[in-house]
Amino acid sequence: MADNYLERKMEEYLAQPAGGRSKPIATLTRLLRKNRSHRGYDSLFTVREDQLRRIIAVNALIPSARNRQALRFRPVLSDEAPKVLPLIRLGGALPELHLPVAGTEPNAFIVICATVPEDRDLDIDLGISAQSMLLQAAEMGLNGICIGAFDRQRLREALGLPLEPLLVVAIGKGIEHIELVEVNASAPLAYYRRDGIHYVPKIRPEELIVR
Repeated sequence: MADNYLERKMEEYLAQPAGGRSKPIATLTRLLRKNRSHRGYDSLFTVREDQLRRIIAVNALIPSARNRQALRFRPVLSDEAPKVLPLIRLGGALPELHLPVAGTEPNAFIVICATVPEDRDLDIDLGISAQSMLLQAAEMGLNGICIGAFDRQRLREALGLPLEPLLVVAIGKGIEHIELVEVNASAPLAYYRRDGIHYVPKIRPEELIVR
């Protein structure tokens, strides 16, 4: 009982902004809306190690197929970020923009690795893990993006990873204006940019239901 009380009080304290004024409750819907994939970041904001560790820590709470808990996580701070940046690709649907724009690159990453060969169960775990970490980042006022387009072998060598990297998650303070657009299921779903705004088409909820 005492442990739970202290844990709740610590969470309430961490949720308070400077000045002590309470902030709006971080409901799941609000976090999901805030959890957008940013491809440009504030270069003056440096992500701290304790912030990455807090994000990674959600993996001790989430489900895992057969409870294998086979995922492992390598935090990458600003001093090592230059090793990662040349090996990743962002904005695959907008190749003409060469994202990220120079000066807006992320300066922190979480590289997700595995202790077992990749299989269907591990892929499910990977999705749950990445989404959970990005939601935690959103709750902390940060942003991120999952990066699947990267050179696995070169990244493993650059960071001296003992395990195979499966996914890279960038973390930082996003600077992009991102809007969700409700569309029909038959509409084009590729994200696009117009007048400096990044638009992400999302199928209407009523069309997601199979009858």
